[in-house]
Amino acid sequence: MAQSLQSDRESWGTRGGFVLAAVGSAVGLGNLWAFPYKLYGYGGGAFLIPYIIAMLLIGIPLLILETSLGHYTQSAAPEAFRRGHKRFEIVGWWGILLGFVIVTYYPVILAYCFSFLGYSISGIFNGGELPWSGEGLEGVEKAKRFFFDEYLGRSSGYALGSIRWNIVGPLLVAWCTMYLCVCRGVKLVGKIVWFTVPLPWLMLFILAVRGLTLEGSMQGLAYYLDPVWSQLARPATWRYAFGQVFFSLSLAFGVMITYASFLHRKSDINNNACIIGLADFATSFVAGLAVFATLGAMAFATQQANAAVGVEKVVEKGPSLAFVAFPYALAQLPYAAYFSFIFFFALVTLGVDSAFSITESVVASIVDKTGWPRWAVLVVVSATGLVFGVVFVTEGGINWLEVVDGFVNGTWGIAFLGLLECVVLGWLWRIENLRRHANSRSDFKIGKWWDYLVRLVIPVVLGTLFFWQLFDDFQSKEGFLRAADGDWIFSNCVGMGIVIVVPVVAIIFSLARSVWGGEDRQGEFQYLSVGGRAGGLTALVISFLPQPLALWCLFDSTGTVLEHISYALLLMCGLAGVFLAAFLLDRHNTSTTQVSWFARWAGIVAIADISAAAASWLDKMGGQVDEQSGQAGIVHELSGISYIILAVVVLIVVAGLGWCFYRALLAAGAFESGIQHSDEIGDE
Repeated sequence: MAQSLQSDRESWGTRGGFVLAAVGSAVGLGNLWAFPYKLYGYGGGAFLIPYIIAMLLIGIPLLILETSLGHYTQSAAPEAFRRGHKRFEIVGWWGILLGFVIVTYYPVILAYCFSFLGYSISGIFNGGELPWSGEGLEGVEKAKRFFFDEYLGRSSGYALGSIRWNIVGPLLVAWCTMYLCVCRGVKLVGKIVWFTVPLPWLMLFILAVRGLTLEGSMQGLAYYLDPVWSQLARPATWRYAFGQVFFSLSLAFGVMITYASFLHRKSDINNNACIIGLADFATSFVAGLAVFATLGAMAFATQQANAAVGVEKVVEKGPSLAFVAFPYALAQLPYAAYFSFIFFFALVTLGVDSAFSITESVVASIVDKTGWPRWAVLVVVSATGLVFGVVFVTEGGINWLEVVDGFVNGTWGIAFLGLLECVVLGWLWRIENLRRHANSRSDFKIGKWWDYLVRLVIPVVLGTLFFWQLFDDFQSKEGFLRAADGDWIFSNCVGMGIVIVVPVVAIIFSLARSVWGGEDRQGEFQYLSVGGRAGGLTALVISFLPQPLALWCLFDSTGTVLEHISYALLLMCGLAGVFLAAFLLDRHNTSTTQVSWFARWAGIVAIADISAAAASWLDKMGGQVDEQSGQAGIVHELSGISYIILAVVVLIVVAGLGWCFYRALLAAGAFESGIQHSDEIGDE
């Protein structure tokens, strides 16, 4: 490359700067609305059981995986994947392009924050009056009306309508702010985050305390924390818990890979990943306390006879939580304009952290690929993102924002990409090299179990989620791409079009290296002998055997018994194929040999078999229980179990972070002693 970032690559000024930047990327505006609503709708406190399992099973291990890859290769995502083999580069570009789609609409939400910040500043100078101020039922309705009607001018359908010029200005401010944060590189970012990350935590704590003092707040907390144990029998509860962890941590976008590529060569990996995951969980949980304490007070103010209906109807789901519920709560405070200023300034910093982290990953990837000047790439990326963002500042913009976000941030987008990432690194690359690399530099070590987690467990979980969503979408009575009456569902067609176009463009970007004269490296498999061909071919045949019957039953079912037999065969053959493939992989992957590609692809096909069988059964179960209500009964105050759940969560976060910091302090002396580690792939 004309200008490789590896030759003179920047590094974070301090370990704390990297950790705060990574936490700022993971903790975004979505923590304020996605996690609280999913916890409320799928079992309250009971939802925390699958969520914590998912965080430990998927979230932190994948954070270690991405951080290891970025630090191992000292490259942004596309080049990092190419280090294994040139054909893997597409996976890196796939994530980067999905991130770019997000960065076209995320600054629009950031623009909302800037607008409300401006209203707050005006309120300070006009006697404390805010345009959404009001008490009781009038205040709730006024806050809704101001955001949806006066500010957004939201239309009911998907017609774009006219541009909302009152949002265009704040959108320009948002992009200029992001540009200034990214333009000087990660050293400046490492300094900015010391201010921008702690401030939202402080404001969330203040709002949680204030929300708990509002009349009716305990009613909201009861719906947030009281467990409905029967919800654990609903497959959808586990589906959304695992999905929320994956999406909340922004995995698969290439952000953590890019950030880790700027780490000093002796920097910790494993402990940093644990700190990031626990900090994100803590932020989401405290945000939920603040949100539902406020919603309980709003429900009380609207004088709803049924408390459940009150909490459910006082505000819509999604971004409106930050721009309806919180403005209402802030208006109840003394010196409301000042508190509103601090809150929306905190939201701005929260949003900027996430937005510029994705922008940084896009810029670093293009610079790594082309060697073009960083400043020029940043200008082009920013201008392009701004132009596409205009679509989302029209009267129908927020409707399209929800559609695009649902596909990109959903099972069709990053969940599938996360599955692909685990498959490539677990089966087609040498994942043990990443583990050894991470262990040689970390405050504590991970064992071989991590290899199997990335290679087997996580792909099966994500594969099951993907197939389950596939079945759910295309078996829906309302239709997915075409409605029951035969009309095309335009919004879903556009969403699917985006997730299809992204990998196509990723392929084009990955092939462009030959045009620009880049390095044509085959990766670490180039000079190794091959073993396990016969066993790999056997595993591949076993994995493919049950698929014709399963496909026939899926599209032309003749009876429940035959369906279950086909799914059982799919599961058994998948298990046999994956264990044989994993055995061959462990046996033949040495410093001088590599396992046959038959075995690698057998493992991948077998994982697809297991995932499809599990998703089929879960789909059948879901059809029987998904009609149940998200909450059972009416509750008005926290139960004893709720207090126990609250104590357990606090213990997990405090003890977990305390242990991480203790390990960091314990290891500090060893890192300062001048221990050297090999940086070469072949020495790992």
